[in-house]
Amino acid sequence: MTSTCIYHFLVLSWYIFLNYNILEEGENQQKSRLFQNGGPWKFLTLVNLLLQAIFYGVACLEDVLKRIQRKKSIKFVTAFRDLLFTPLAFPMSTFVLLSFWALFLYDRELVFPEALDDAFPKWYLHASHTVIFPLSLTEVILSPHCYPRRKIGLTILAAFSIAYISRVLWIYSETGTWVYPVFGKLSPVGLAVFFSLSFLLTVGIYLLGERLNHWKWGDKKQLMEKRN
Repeated sequence: MTSTCIYHFLVLSWYIFLNYNILEEGENQQKSRLFQNGGPWKFLTLVNLLLQAIFYGVACLEDVLKRIQRKKSIKFVTAFRDLLFTPLAFPMSTFVLLSFWALFLYDRELVFPEALDDAFPKWYLHASHTVIFPLSLTEVILSPHCYPRRKIGLTILAAFSIAYISRVLWIYSETGTWVYPVFGKLSPVGLAVFFSLSFLLTVGIYLLGERLNHWKWGDKKQLMEKRN
């Protein structure tokens, strides 16, 4: 219990630092120009960093309330924490890792042009695209999470995906520029295929997270017994 609390606090502090770092533009004009149309949260990577900070903030709140009330579970906060992690925080961190590095290794100009190296140092590149996955995986191992009914979980995931894709398309319609260069290389049909395959990948990741949670913590009945 204590180790989990410490872990949540340390990871929350890490994500607060990463989010603060990206907002602290300072004199970096290149970063300012990059965020000019749509702000920093037009990038899925940065949306994910904010999402992770919110999740670990709720996890820390739950830890504090458990200690104050001396209970193993605070129903509303625990349920909210699980709804943040199971269909959103775990799938998004894993998707960002897989999609970013797949495109980067194929042709980095499609997702992170070399010209951006001066704006984002290598440590930040790995902090926002690599470290996110082992942190989420550690969360699966340290804390039991109650997955919602699959239909509900996938609906939340689909709503998040549609909202982000809609924002990407709206930014393009308003500014004539794509959030990621790879989108500009695709035809309308190619974009539809790309977005569809990306969503199917996140569904697969969601199901993987469900299996990992079941493997570590058992079925829902066993999970509730461990919390009570």
